[in-house]
Amino acid sequence: MDYDVAVIGAGAAGIAAARKLADAGRSVIILEASNRVGGRAWTIDLSGMPLDMGCGWLHSAERNPLVAIGREAGFTIERGQTAWQNQWRDLGFSPDERLAAAAAWGALEERLRADPPPSDRASDALEPDGEWTAYCQSLSGYLNGTPLERLSVADFLAYDNAATDANWRVHEGYGSLIGAAVPDVTLRLSTPVRRVALTGKHVRLETDRGPMTADAAIVTVSTNVLARGTIAFDAGVDDHLHAASQLPLGLAEKLFMQLSGNHGLEPETHLLGDARNDETGSYYIRPLGRPVIEGFFGGKGAVVIDEAGLVDAFAFALDQLSSLLGNSIRRHLRPFAASSWCHTDWVRGSYSHALPGHAGARLTLARPVGDRLFFAGEATHQTDFSTAHGAWESGIRAADEVIEVFV
Repeated sequence: MDYDVAVIGAGAAGIAAARKLADAGRSVIILEASNRVGGRAWTIDLSGMPLDMGCGWLHSAERNPLVAIGREAGFTIERGQTAWQNQWRDLGFSPDERLAAAAAWGALEERLRADPPPSDRASDALEPDGEWTAYCQSLSGYLNGTPLERLSVADFLAYDNAATDANWRVHEGYGSLIGAAVPDVTLRLSTPVRRVALTGKHVRLETDRGPMTADAAIVTVSTNVLARGTIAFDAGVDDHLHAASQLPLGLAEKLFMQLSGNHGLEPETHLLGDARNDETGSYYIRPLGRPVIEGFFGGKGAVVIDEAGLVDAFAFALDQLSSLLGNSIRRHLRPFAASSWCHTDWVRGSYSHALPGHAGARLTLARPVGDRLFFAGEATHQTDFSTAHGAWESGIRAADEVIEVFV
């Protein structure tokens, strides 16, 4: 036997599982298809600035286990209010309009709770011809990575009821924090797993670097990777693969623009590009005081900029910003960095949502297969899906299941 446990994927779920198993004295190998750890937590360094290309906020921070882990590792955690709901100098989105838009979103949430549509489709609760429908769709894009037509009400409420409003940040980058948490176990990067087979009392894994065996395996790859058949499994995993197809990854992308010169923009401020456009960007200005604007696009907006390509995507963002700040802002901004999660091999999206009528797929995906094959990842969490800490907690849950079997 090569290892007690093979963990497939070195994102937050895989790292958390490996840490728990290593602490329990198990021999562990992490097999990661890409050339880095962290999964959808990825920090890059440009001009001395750590930029989070994926997850960047410690959501539900008061109960987020990664806050304590980060502090223990010496990372700087930034507390405090965010600027996401504000509009700098009321440009293009007046206080009265913001109140009306927020009220429309609040009314939608109340209808979802008090009288959820039989279809379980969130868009069926929209006010017909509502003035702020586009705004509500843009919020769904940011929150869920998908428009309301593709969103399960039950799934959305499960997250919304559990989440808090505390969103903190990591100065050194969330991806850096996750990467620093890798335990002292065998780690093989650039090692895609192509097949997982249960053979008697063991698990056989076929990889691009040859086969190996383990007593158990924990699968932490994204639902889009599972649903595409990137890894071949035995027939006993068919229900899990079908569940993964009902929990697709939505899409959220980031465009970073570097600021220079006397631009006059204040740190820790925000602009929504166009509240009446469901494809609009949301622009965080000078986060943590840095000379950048972080453009965030979700759902339809993310699809549009991915299809347009980087040149046109940055042009769209600059057009939105100049329409609010004046054309002179163009000379102070230049494209700096961009994510492309839909094209990222071994991920193929951002974070999971349940399709209407399929919120129960999360329970199916989280269920072990026999006593050898276990599943983790943000999509398997019942309430904190779509977050790094939800992925982390799912990894610990899967490790506990392994430990219970192999006492």
